[in-house]
Amino acid sequence: MSPATPHPTSGGAALELLVHGVGGATPADMLDDPRTVRVTGDRTAAVFRRRDDVDAEEHPERHADGPVPEAYCWSNLTSGNGTRALWLLLLPFMVVNLAHWMRPPAEGRARLVRLYGVLVRLVALTLTVLLTAAACEVALDLTAWQCAGSADCAGERSWLGFLSAERGGWWSEPGRRLALAALVPTALVGLLWYLSNRTWSAYEAQRPPTGYDADPDAEPDPAPAPAAGGDTEAGDTEAADTVTPAPATPVELRPALGRPGFWYGRRLVARLRAAHTAAGFLTVAAVLAGAAAGHDHRAAPGGARELLGRPLQGALVVLGLVVLWVVCRRGRSEHRLDLRIERALVSWLPAAALLLLALTAVHTGWSRPDWTSTGTLPGNPAFGVLTLAQGGLVVALACVALLLQRPIRDPRTALYGLGGPATAMLACALGGVMSGGVAQRVADWLDGSGTPGTGDGPMTGPPVLLSWQASVIPVLLLLLLAPTALLVARTVLAGRRLRPVVDAAYREADPDRLRTDQIAASRARAALTDSAPVLVGVVSGATLLLGAASVAGAWASGNVPGRAFDGAHPAIASAATAAQSLGSWMIGFGFLLFVTLGRRAYKDPSARRTIGILWDVGTFWPRAAHPFAPPCYAERAVPDLTWRMSSWTRQTGGRLVISGHSQGSVLAAAAVWQLPPATRGRVALLTYGSPLERLYGRWFPAYFGPDALRGLHRTVHCWSNLYRATDPIGGPVRVPAEGDRPDVDRPELLDPVAYGRTREHPLPEPILGHSDYQADPAFAAARAALLDRLPPALPRQRDNTTPIQGSSGRSSG
Repeated sequence: MSPATPHPTSGGAALELLVHGVGGATPADMLDDPRTVRVTGDRTAAVFRRRDDVDAEEHPERHADGPVPEAYCWSNLTSGNGTRALWLLLLPFMVVNLAHWMRPPAEGRARLVRLYGVLVRLVALTLTVLLTAAACEVALDLTAWQCAGSADCAGERSWLGFLSAERGGWWSEPGRRLALAALVPTALVGLLWYLSNRTWSAYEAQRPPTGYDADPDAEPDPAPAPAAGGDTEAGDTEAADTVTPAPATPVELRPALGRPGFWYGRRLVARLRAAHTAAGFLTVAAVLAGAAAGHDHRAAPGGARELLGRPLQGALVVLGLVVLWVVCRRGRSEHRLDLRIERALVSWLPAAALLLLALTAVHTGWSRPDWTSTGTLPGNPAFGVLTLAQGGLVVALACVALLLQRPIRDPRTALYGLGGPATAMLACALGGVMSGGVAQRVADWLDGSGTPGTGDGPMTGPPVLLSWQASVIPVLLLLLLAPTALLVARTVLAGRRLRPVVDAAYREADPDRLRTDQIAASRARAALTDSAPVLVGVVSGATLLLGAASVAGAWASGNVPGRAFDGAHPAIASAATAAQSLGSWMIGFGFLLFVTLGRRAYKDPSARRTIGILWDVGTFWPRAAHPFAPPCYAERAVPDLTWRMSSWTRQTGGRLVISGHSQGSVLAAAAVWQLPPATRGRVALLTYGSPLERLYGRWFPAYFGPDALRGLHRTVHCWSNLYRATDPIGGPVRVPAEGDRPDVDRPELLDPVAYGRTREHPLPEPILGHSDYQADPAFAAARAALLDRLPPALPRQRDNTTPIQGSSGRSSG
């Protein structure tokens, strides 16, 4: 096909905007020049150029041979600060937030879409309650109730002396001990509120450039309408907030990621933050109220203390229902910027819950000389209720996902549309492991030489259910051995089958068997990514069944597994005891591993960057289900890229290639979707090592499914994608030719570029896999072809009031 425009040397001004992928990259590496200058941005995310290219707009004749390269560096959004390593503790919140975005596509099924979002938000709410309940278990039950109430336990710890019931001090009464210990979970909830509020301002409070690139001669954007990928919770938008849509035009409708409000969900995050903060405070208050109410009812039924406690309990129920109403009532509004905040709700709901908590603490601390703390704190069955509620919500979520998936069945969709429910189940499992791990380790530490739950120490221990949940972890690992072994065997066999494919690709007359095996094995290992849905499905299904079994076992026996099977066959009793001990150790070890990784990342920048890769994938999506999840870096990065592309085309009228690697290709696609039609017509998209279809298209089909990617192909001027068979992350985007637009996927790149030693490659070439796509000559050829297809630069009147260089030429090299 002949180029649509003249050769790049005669096409006028051109810019290549490079966006790195997971793990980050330095401006010097991206621009292949140690002398780089930050032209706009800050220390968190910025655009860099080579020092010699700073004034490229003033001297376009110097860049007639190719585009001006710019590097957008965003790695500090996820791994730039040591304190961000502590985000590991928020992993369950991040995972449940992903489940919100994994729903199947839907056309005209707003009620089901809304129900899906409501169920995910309810699962997220149970995780906040679970975290707070775990903190209450450690601070109130294990420490203030059990250990401080035991002379042996408190006598070995001087820091508990003033709480010890044996010493008879003012704080020795159980109610006062509980009221004081309640400061720990209350402070934890307050910290989560503070972090959520602070990170919103630092990362996500970036408005997209609505109206910035308006062109009086350009066609207007079409009216908001559900794209093929499906709308988000359109049914959650209140009638009072709706706007009159503009008349539809024949241009391509924007999918969800291209809507003005997609990357600015301030209103929902504020509402959810208020609701979850209140839920945390109410959980602490419920623990205190339950303990006091149980004693008052037994000691003096109908007495003054019990009568005063009933209004507090009623207020707890009312505020709890308000929290549920707030969580269920509204989802995201994406057709416009979500600017309006219900300040009264956001302010009074957490404040009312905190006030109620304070009143409950005062009531619990009321003098009750006859109150003694024995056994476990009343209210421990709440863990079983939470587990059952989470399981029921996940099952309901799976039913809704199946209904959404039924009309449109794409065989490439992960788990047949059940990726969201499976991920929500994993989030619940992670929350249980982390909360149970803390409780198990603290109980083991306080109990000294005894084993919690067996009665051979001074303490009763944590709730029986936590011991049962720990006991099923070894069983889950045993169940995973079979699919893991199957995947390993299949990978080995696939490597053998790929040998003739590798030999045929390189056309070697005398192939080296060792070299062929290396390349074939790399291709086979890279294909393991496509098997991830199988493992996720097995783990989620097994977790659901084992979780139900642990609740049944705990409630039926009322004992830890090591005691529940006393009198059974010796082999069964020994297996139960071993599972309990091993599970307790493993669940504690897992939590300590999280803490160790966080501490190491706080001190070690390289480890911090490695952990940052996890957030690069997990925190791409806005906080739509859980407000305490780590912040969404894309709500800063996508507006950054959109503003940069708009400013370039507006000021110069030139051509632009946005070049994204790995996760950078996802950011690039999202930014292109946000551009007005006039700007998209001057932009080409080059992706390489891209997970757009392989990961995002399969796991997030409503937003990156086949229809959405085909729409992106039609709406951008031109698009090319490079991939390798040895890449475990990137792959083809599977967008076919349409009209005069060729296939997006270019021919598969050979990796390594040379099979053996040649005159051009006298030393063995490495297998690059996911990295160094620019080293392949095909990269420059693809970029040049895209520039050829872009229209020539348009003469534009320069706006002398807007400086190009936003940082006064500050050098980073």
